[in-house]
Amino acid sequence: MFRYLFGVMRGVISLLLYVINTIFWVTQLLLIAFLKLVIPLRVWRKFCNILLTGIANNWIAVNNFNQWCTSRIRWDVDGLENLKRNEWYMVLSNHQSWVDILVLQRVLYRKIPFLKFFLKKELIWVPLLGLAWWALDFPFMKRYSQAFLKKHPNLKGKDLETTRKACEKFKSIPVSVMNFAEGTRFLSTKHKLQRSPYKNLLRPKAGGMAFVFQAMGEQLHSIVDVTIAYPEGAKSFWQFLCGRVSEIKVSVKSYPLSRELLGDYFNDSEYRERFHEWLNTLWEEKDRQIEQMLHSKTVAADAQ
Repeated sequence: MFRYLFGVMRGVISLLLYVINTIFWVTQLLLIAFLKLVIPLRVWRKFCNILLTGIANNWIAVNNFNQWCTSRIRWDVDGLENLKRNEWYMVLSNHQSWVDILVLQRVLYRKIPFLKFFLKKELIWVPLLGLAWWALDFPFMKRYSQAFLKKHPNLKGKDLETTRKACEKFKSIPVSVMNFAEGTRFLSTKHKLQRSPYKNLLRPKAGGMAFVFQAMGEQLHSIVDVTIAYPEGAKSFWQFLCGRVSEIKVSVKSYPLSRELLGDYFNDSEYRERFHEWLNTLWEEKDRQIEQMLHSKTVAADAQ
């Protein structure tokens, strides 16, 4: 009982620190974003983008310090050696919990440019964070289903055009575009419903990734493939705050973006088939790797 109460108290303190830290930095983000908006000079806006990225990195740094103070996690991380902060990356990862985002931000902090996610348009209304994502030029997407496009054919290609416009903002400063290829968190119910051929993964969705490749393939230098494993099982954000995650394993692989991965996914059937084959092969390897990570002994045992 005492251990449970101590965990809850730690969770409350950690959550409070996250909230205070977010309010502090988001206030500054919004101020710089406003100045960027009202002064339409290219040089000034580029300078503001650098300031905004610096503020966002400071926000992550304090969050990482919060984790160090309130939890003692054994981190087993490999593959960070060849990453650079001045290149454009496409980052792929499996997705099991909202904790994944904190893991990615911690492991890749100052190893590659600041991570930017493609977000559903509705997420702009998330308190504080929605404004922060807007200020940082996170792309907000409105995806249309095939059924919807049949009823509204005039909107076909609109989402791709939105992606292109969003990616235009990434040309002036190095960025890492983050994509959870599964499209949603791994749950056993979703796994069964999909009849996924992978033991630890949902079926990957190629469309979102192809969107980014088609929109900014000329800018992207490399792919960073991240595999996250929780030996004790994936936990919720609240369980993470309460210190119920004691071990996290992360494997990072990076390789140049092959020209064969660039093409017109939506109009070229041969390219689409080739892209699916590449992604499925990648997912098969990731599934095997997760199995190895879950059953291998932790090499590094520190709280970083």
